[in-house]
Amino acid sequence: MTPLRAIGWPYDGLPDEPAWREAMAAHPQARPARIIEQHRSGYVVAEGPDEGARVESPPDWQRPRFPAQDRAAVGDWVLVAGGVIVALLPRRSAIKRGAAGEHYKQQVIAANIDTVFVVCGLDADFNPRRIERYLLLVRSGGSEPVIVLTKADKAIVEDAGAVDTAMAALIDLAAQDVAVRAVNAKDRDSVAVLDPWLQPGRTVVLVGSSGAGKSTLTNTLLGSERMRTSDVRVSDSRGRHTTTHRALIALPSGACLIDTPGMRELKPTGEEDLADGGFADIETLAEQCKFRDCRHEREPGCAVRAALEAGKLDPDRYAHYLKLRDEVAGAADKLATRLAQKAGERVAGKALNKRLDEKYGKH
Repeated sequence: MTPLRAIGWPYDGLPDEPAWREAMAAHPQARPARIIEQHRSGYVVAEGPDEGARVESPPDWQRPRFPAQDRAAVGDWVLVAGGVIVALLPRRSAIKRGAAGEHYKQQVIAANIDTVFVVCGLDADFNPRRIERYLLLVRSGGSEPVIVLTKADKAIVEDAGAVDTAMAALIDLAAQDVAVRAVNAKDRDSVAVLDPWLQPGRTVVLVGSSGAGKSTLTNTLLGSERMRTSDVRVSDSRGRHTTTHRALIALPSGACLIDTPGMRELKPTGEEDLADGGFADIETLAEQCKFRDCRHEREPGCAVRAALEAGKLDPDRYAHYLKLRDEVAGAADKLATRLAQKAGERVAGKALNKRLDEKYGKH
């Protein structure tokens, strides 16, 4: 298991997790491996650092109606036999988002993650509201978020107080034990502040907009120019998608790093808890309202309105809380409908099978 430990295997030997042991016992000829790349045409898995082999996905995964979130993602542990994935081992954590489109779908960004670096540039890319949206998805998936503010060197040159201003904008998140670090992504000494999260056996994923500096940060942590980078547009600090697919890389520190393409849309899945988005303080205030069903509008004894009027609660942050609350509720309704439809399909399928058995006999 030593090579596997180098790419994040969470056990010293065989797994303690009963579900993992059962899966391995059911496929005694299969070998555990980790998904290190995900492409439209298939997967690349590794059984150790600097290794990689293309494998085929199971036939079930290739069906159009197969749930996307039940397919493997980068970071997943799988069992492989004869060049084919035969089992997906249960996830310990996952970053998911609602897929684009009207129909309810989930997309897994990465799996089995310890820490997520939410990368945001200290230029026009800086957006506290988008950071809150990332936190909602990250924490709800069971990972620890760290906000990494890149381009600190450039920001200081252009505005000596830029870093302090950004830190002040995130003070409510920092007060809820969310780590915030400002770095020059091109300087190894500067990014050393991230080392506590990059210890051997740990897995970290980078998320953020195109042009935020994810690939630059990856190259610096690797000590080589492995990831392609490009300049951002001057007008809005947006970058082109230099990272075109998700990939897991073993770092010299012994940690594993997953770089991801920039994401423009961050839709909730409906499984999130708003407190995970850095809104625990607002949720606590809401519990102090006089009425349990308070809408925080004109009701008497509203603790949330009192905090807003006293200047203790940022109106923009509260407005974003309401927006996310409605989005999560809407996604939860779609999820419930989808689950009910699936349950109905199963019942209908059983009824059809029963009628066929009665008519033609069991086969």
